[in-house]
Amino acid sequence: MKNMHHHHSSSESKPDLNDPELQIFFRVDDLKLGGKLPIYFPIKDLSSAPPLLSREEADSIPFSSAHLPKLLERFSISDGSPQAKAMETTLNHCEFEPMKGESKFCATSLESLLDSTRSVFGSKSEFKVATTIHLNKNSTSLLQNYTIVENPIEIPAPRIVGCHPLPYPYSVFYCHSQESDNKLFKVSLMGENGWRVEALGICHMDTSQWDSDHVAFLVLNTQPGKSPVCHFFPADNLVWFPSQYETM
Repeated sequence: MKNMHHHHSSSESKPDLNDPELQIFFRVDDLKLGGKLPIYFPIKDLSSAPPLLSREEADSIPFSSAHLPKLLERFSISDGSPQAKAMETTLNHCEFEPMKGESKFCATSLESLLDSTRSVFGSKSEFKVATTIHLNKNSTSLLQNYTIVENPIEIPAPRIVGCHPLPYPYSVFYCHSQESDNKLFKVSLMGENGWRVEALGICHMDTSQWDSDHVAFLVLNTQPGKSPVCHFFPADNLVWFPSQYETM
């Protein structure tokens, strides 16, 4: 999954708009029964995902770009290799300052993921996790047109935390939450080939603080603050929201 986060700037490398992985963005007006959208859902074999460490284990390993040479040695990864570059990108990404009105953290264990999520919602709050679900067991990654087959359901949570896995020798989730207006939707989709997806989508209603080079603006042909930007979450992303807003 390419980094779709708000700090991503096209000055790093100009995105190729023909890349199917960019077909996750859509406009809020597209969310209607019978609407058709070209979408690429990356399907990963979750059994081959890197291990989720215990907090004790994760806390014993430095997680900082300053320690990169030692980390490469520890995981027997050669300097300059694609894996080393991916590790460096992940560490840098986790060290970026958050945007104005954004909370962000990188979680290296399940305990830190839950604790940090709780700190966003408040210590007494209860929260649930949701994901995009592929209903066909043999689905593969494929760019195709999907039709919205049921009325999209809005989950009216005032705040959500979205978590994306980042490439690393063990599981690392980059999680962020914006104070600005977001809308979370459950969307039932059917592909041209009959595949069914219960997708989670989010619409960021205020994009005025985003980098003008953000890839979403190129895909949707818009600019910061001009119109909402929506995207679907791949199945390996986690979306947390307060329990009282659950809609079944």
